[in-house]
Amino acid sequence: MMYSEKVMDHFMHPRNVGEIEDADGVGQVGNPKCGDIMKMYLKIENNVIVDAKFKTFGCGAAVATSSIATELIKGKTIDEALKVTNKAVVEALDGLPPAKLHCSVLAEEAIAAAIADYKRRHGLDVENSECQGCCCKCETESEDSEE
Repeated sequence: MMYSEKVMDHFMHPRNVGEIEDADGVGQVGNPKCGDIMKMYLKIENNVIVDAKFKTFGCGAAVATSSIATELIKGKTIDEALKVTNKAVVEALDGLPPAKLHCSVLAEEAIAAAIADYKRRHGLDVENSECQGCCCKCETESEDSEE
């Protein structure tokens, strides 16, 4: 299995590892089948993600996708961050082996779960969030949120 230099770099030197004590949103997603668990912490000010940290239990690809995902969403608005797809995560890492693509999906779901948590805490409308209720803890019942 070949990993790109970027994947190796984010695995060996992950960015934004840890937790934010007074996080505005926290999302945890996981896939018990492969054992990867990703927890993302967000600090949000004026609708902008000013800080993002993660803790990931899993393979190198899971760590790398978590790391790049936090880099991709820092400085973005909530709506911009919700548009960060697993495809964008894979592209930012210069690709992932097919067997590891699920890690990029977890990264996308962790972002959505943390934002859904933020919205819930602040009484914002979670119904229209991008999360499909896949494996994260957001309480969206909507099956298809495609407008």
